[in-house]
Amino acid sequence: MRNIVAIVGRPNVGKSTLFNRMTESRAAIVQETSGVTRDRHYGLSEWNGVEFSVIDTGGYVSGSDDIFEEEIRKQVVIAMDEASAIIFVVDVTTGITDLDESVANMLRRTDKPVVLCSNKVDNASRSIDATAFYSFGLGEVHAISAINGSGTGELLDKLVSSFNTDLDIDDTSGIPNIAIVGKPNVGKSSLCNALLGEERNIVTPISGTTRDSIHTRYKSFGFDFNLVDTAGIRKKAKVDEDIEYYSVLRSIRTIENSDVCIFMIDATEGVQKQDLNIFYVIEKNRKGVVVLVNKWDLIEKETNSVRDFENKIREQLSPFSDVPIIFTSAIEKQRIHKSLEEAIEVYHNRTQRIPTSRLNELLQGIMEHHPPPSVKGKFIKIKYITQLPTHAPAFALFCNLPQYVRDSYKRFLENKFREEFNFKGVPIRIFFRKK
Repeated sequence: MRNIVAIVGRPNVGKSTLFNRMTESRAAIVQETSGVTRDRHYGLSEWNGVEFSVIDTGGYVSGSDDIFEEEIRKQVVIAMDEASAIIFVVDVTTGITDLDESVANMLRRTDKPVVLCSNKVDNASRSIDATAFYSFGLGEVHAISAINGSGTGELLDKLVSSFNTDLDIDDTSGIPNIAIVGKPNVGKSSLCNALLGEERNIVTPISGTTRDSIHTRYKSFGFDFNLVDTAGIRKKAKVDEDIEYYSVLRSIRTIENSDVCIFMIDATEGVQKQDLNIFYVIEKNRKGVVVLVNKWDLIEKETNSVRDFENKIREQLSPFSDVPIIFTSAIEKQRIHKSLEEAIEVYHNRTQRIPTSRLNELLQGIMEHHPPPSVKGKFIKIKYITQLPTHAPAFALFCNLPQYVRDSYKRFLENKFREEFNFKGVPIRIFFRKK
C-alpha cells in the first residue's frame, strides 16, 4: 500500500506549483488568480527510493471569504481522514491570514504528520519573515520556493521520514486483489452482485450510488481472491460534492492496492476521455488489467461487431494494447466468469519470473537480426539482460551507450518480449544501464 500525501492551504499560496514540482509534471494549472485549481490532481512522486501519491486539493471556490473557509475546511477534513501525511502550504508574502489560522487550528487536532511549508521564500529577508509561522505550533517551518525548487529537498526528506512503514502489512497476502474499476454507472456493482450471487451492493441507474470501496473474499468455482467494487471515478469537473472527492481518493487508492483491475466500460458509450484517464492511472501504477465491455446485450450486432469494437478499443488504448477484452452483460450474467479467469491469468503473468538464461538467449537472437540503429556513428552493443525483483515485470539491459537507445527501439524490444513470453494485460518496463 502506498502512502498518500495531501497538499492543503488557502487558494493562491502555490499548492499547484509544489504539486507540479513533486510529480515532475505540469498537470496542475498555475496562475496568479486564486481558485484556478477547481479539481483535484493526482500524481505519483518518488524521493530517496520511496514512492508515494500526491493529491493537490485545489482552492476551488469563488465568492466571499465565508464560502472559501467552508470549502477549504471540508477539503482539510477529508485530507486529514484519508491522507498518510499532509503538507500545509502558506505564503510568506502575505503573512498569516485568518484562513491560515483556521486551517492550522484543524491540523493541530490531527494525529497525522503535518509538514508546514512557507512558500515564495526566494531571498534572505523573506527567510526571516517565514519564522512568523512558528506561531501555529505545528513544528518546523520549511522555507521553500516551489517555483525554483529551493528548500524542497529538505521538505521531502522530512515528509518521507514521517511515513508509516507498516503500510505493506496485509493479512490476506498471497491472495490476488482484484478491483472492479471504471466510470460511474458502467455496471460495477451489478457485476459484483452477479459474481457473489447476492445483492451485496446497492444498484441504481443514478451514477455515484457506490460511495466507497467494498471488499469481499471470493471463494467459489475454484477461485480464491479479494474482490473490490470501487466507487466510480468521475470527470474531475463533476467532482463537486466532498463525498465524491472522498470516493475518487478511495478509488485511486484501491487501484494502487490491487494486483489486477477489471476495467469496465459501457458498450453503449465506447471508450471516452474519462475511461482513458482511469486506464492511465492503472497503467501508471503498473497494474494488470482486463477490459470488460459491459451492457453488450443492448448493442445491435452485425457479423463483425465484436471484432470492429475490439480493434477500436485497442487503437484507443495504444501503445499498451496487449490486454484481454471481454464482452459481457452483468445483468444477463454473460461471460462474467470468463472475466475472472482472465484476471487470474493476468495476475500470474504479472508475477512470473523468467530465467536469466532464457532472456539472454532471446536477446542474442534479437541482436543478431535487429541490433539497435547506430546514432552519430556510434554502435550500441547490448551485452546482458536480467529481470528486476519488482512487483510488476521490469527488465534491465546492460550496454555501452544507454543514453543513445531510442524509445522506438524500447517499444520494439517490448513487442519481442510479448511475442516470446505471456505478458498479456501487464505493463512492462525496460531500463538501459551502463555495463
